[in-house]
Amino acid sequence: MLHNKYFFLKFFIKRSNLKFISFLNFFLMLVLFSSFSLYAQDLRIGFVSTERILKDSDIGRSAQSKIESEFTTINHDLHNLELELRSLISNFEKDSPILSENDKLKKQREMEDLDLDLKRKRRLFQEDFNRRRNEEFSIIISKANECIKKIAEEENYDLIIEDAVVVNPRIDITDKIIQNLNG
Repeated sequence: MLHNKYFFLKFFIKRSNLKFISFLNFFLMLVLFSSFSLYAQDLRIGFVSTERILKDSDIGRSAQSKIESEFTTINHDLHNLELELRSLISNFEKDSPILSENDKLKKQREMEDLDLDLKRKRRLFQEDFNRRRNEEFSIIISKANECIKKIAEEENYDLIIEDAVVVNPRIDITDKIIQNLNG
């Protein structure tokens, strides 16, 4: 029987040993969880909200106002172009009963061209705006990451999480990061 290669399975299959195996599993789980809870007591976790850093820090607010001022004139030009298109449409609707077919087609092409131009300019505006915003925000995020690393080392954090779904306010260190960035 000792030479049978499945001897160890026969030992575990016996009914009398099932209670022993259950007890052994329970004991191992108890040891595992107790050792984890002992380690978890020494674990220091922090949370940082990137959105709040970008919105509430001085450099975040100044970057946002800088971007808005850069794109204000372009946005104003787009708005004027939209008003021009609306004016052409209303004039066309008003004058269409008295216009000849050639004039109607000419005005419709003019409106379609202006509409396409407006859509193209809006798309370019949005792409430029997003690119510029991402450039500014990446600079802020890199500065914030430096502050996070500095605070993590100074205050002995084991883990700092960014942008979690649910967070206990007790571990939120976003205000410390914002103060560090502002000061």
